[in-house]
Amino acid sequence: MTEWTPDARELADLELLLSGAYAPLTGFLTAAEAESVAGRGRLPGGAPWPDPVTIALPDEIGPGDRVTLKDPEGAAVAVLTVTERDGHHAAGPVEALDAPVYGPFARLRRTPEEVRKDLPDGGEVLAVTMRGPLDSAALDDVAATAEELDAAVLLMPLVFGEAGPAVVRAALKAAERLPGAMVVAVPLAPREDAEIDLELREHVARNYGATEHYAGPAPVTIPGPPHRRGLVVFFTGLSGSGKSTIARGLRDALLERGGRTVTYLDGDVVRLMLSAGLTFSREDRDRNIRRIGFVAAEVARHGGLAICAPIAPYAATRDEVRAMVAEVGGDFLLVHVATPLEECERRDRKGLYAKARAGLIPEFTGVSDPYEEPEDADLVLDTTGMTIERAVGSVLNLVTSGGWIR
Repeated sequence: MTEWTPDARELADLELLLSGAYAPLTGFLTAAEAESVAGRGRLPGGAPWPDPVTIALPDEIGPGDRVTLKDPEGAAVAVLTVTERDGHHAAGPVEALDAPVYGPFARLRRTPEEVRKDLPDGGEVLAVTMRGPLDSAALDDVAATAEELDAAVLLMPLVFGEAGPAVVRAALKAAERLPGAMVVAVPLAPREDAEIDLELREHVARNYGATEHYAGPAPVTIPGPPHRRGLVVFFTGLSGSGKSTIARGLRDALLERGGRTVTYLDGDVVRLMLSAGLTFSREDRDRNIRRIGFVAAEVARHGGLAICAPIAPYAATRDEVRAMVAEVGGDFLLVHVATPLEECERRDRKGLYAKARAGLIPEFTGVSDPYEEPEDADLVLDTTGMTIERAVGSVLNLVTSGGWIR
């Protein structure tokens, strides 16, 4: 079977075809279908559709061929059965193979069917499609519209290209101002014609269950490609969760690959140097994380890649570090090493849990002090029964698929 890697826009269209977000389409359009859409805004059968969805293939591939479509990492995503050729373009239905390998915010890449199950039955749904952040006026408008309609709010950051993570972060920030709002990331490539782009956004929103549509602002502009931007990979988790081991493995893998300046900031090492003299009170633990965040942000400011592996038990302080990095124009990936307390305590390589249980260590995270589990992690790993190689590979794939490593 022939193999082919489509371009970024074709891959985005392919994902939406496979997920059902492009219903009623089930494949790439024929010449007659594309001509009807371009001329009348409708498929030949009369169903409205705003923009031709096509794919270019090498000339040697002809009708009747089955083509394995792969992503840039080589993962087989789908099979296209070619029914027609029209110049460089091919037409035909697609069928899914392996699940797509997503980058940042993978947990938010959900299908319309999955999302509709979580929406209120028979209720109004206000979808907000976003290519950039919502300002205060827009947020107020969305909130007022949702209240007037008594509608659930579905925030749909349209993730395509380098700006994708920033748009999702903007949507998550907006969700904080819109209680009960659901966020789902949709890889919809922008169209040059603003009217067509708007119509396509409305079609996709309806397939996700929307009854009303609110079009958000223009795309966010982020300077430089990901591999030239600063990046902070921030691990958080309980003592003994495996975060430091994974972080060191990531550091080693990146150094072996080359191409990026890598700085490793382990919690214990930082304690000896940068934060010597601090206690383990909440105030000092927050101060320790802020110091780590400051150094990591400075690394990112100058285009470097920083790997941090503190416990970082408090959500507010982790958010401060994310904001520090964003302020200098860097990107931030949060990795939650979610190994359960029982497993961490079973390992207890340093004997800390035993001392905490005996009352010898006050305010110990997980025993006498809380750990606030992240709700915004880009990757969640439970290392129970997981090899270090597999865990490191998961993080490395996240960094690579996001374009931060070439």
